[in-house]
Amino acid sequence: MALNKGKIITITSVKGGTGKSTITLNMAGILSSMKLKTIIVDLDLYSGVIAASLNLDTNNDIYTLVDDVMNNRFDQMTDYTKSYDDYIDVLSSPIDPRSVGKIGAKYIDIILTRLALKYDVILIDTNHIIDQVNLVSLDLSDEVLYVVTNDLMDLKNMKTMTSIYKDMDKTNYKIILNNARLNNTAYSLYDIKNVIGRDVDYIIPKQFYNKNIEKYVYNGKIMAQDKSFANNKGTLVLKTIINDLLKE
Repeated sequence: MALNKGKIITITSVKGGTGKSTITLNMAGILSSMKLKTIIVDLDLYSGVIAASLNLDTNNDIYTLVDDVMNNRFDQMTDYTKSYDDYIDVLSSPIDPRSVGKIGAKYIDIILTRLALKYDVILIDTNHIIDQVNLVSLDLSDEVLYVVTNDLMDLKNMKTMTSIYKDMDKTNYKIILNNARLNNTAYSLYDIKNVIGRDVDYIIPKQFYNKNIEKYVYNGKIMAQDKSFANNKGTLVLKTIINDLLKE
């Protein structure tokens, strides 16, 4: 990729446990199959799971990167990223969570701007906390994906976020309903629209649920890269999401 700006996509939620990290990993796997240079930036700073899910040993992380930029020790981005395959790199969350408070939000801007010149797609996996780091990430994102489950508190929290986006006159976000998460409550799409105040954009079907998901995590594998899941309905939805985002 020449000097075109890479697409920055943030995957987030309005509470924990929605499956956003799993969706992020599988989106990266699909992008890799498309031969698009992709980096996953783990901005779930206190409890990031991306590097661990891929069995990547990281000596440096986003904290050491920020610290080196602050102190003029930065040389090249590859000193801080870890390669998973030919097309997927990872910038991991801090190894030591005690360092999170030392990560200045303004340096996230610098890092993402640099990465956008190096990669085709930057996938940011982050949490639901609206702090300065996440605000910078959301502001720089070309598209924000909110992963919600069929849970009333989840839906009510999403309603708050849609109101915020409406007040800010921003429309660069999509809502993904993750039905692959086991949930005892099943609201209809009509009910969900009434709670949120708008339609969801995409639905991950129940067929994407995999009772053997721990096997993939243990082996550091991405489910969507498994040939047996290539035509899974959930994988196909993720492919549609990616294709739609890349067109915009």
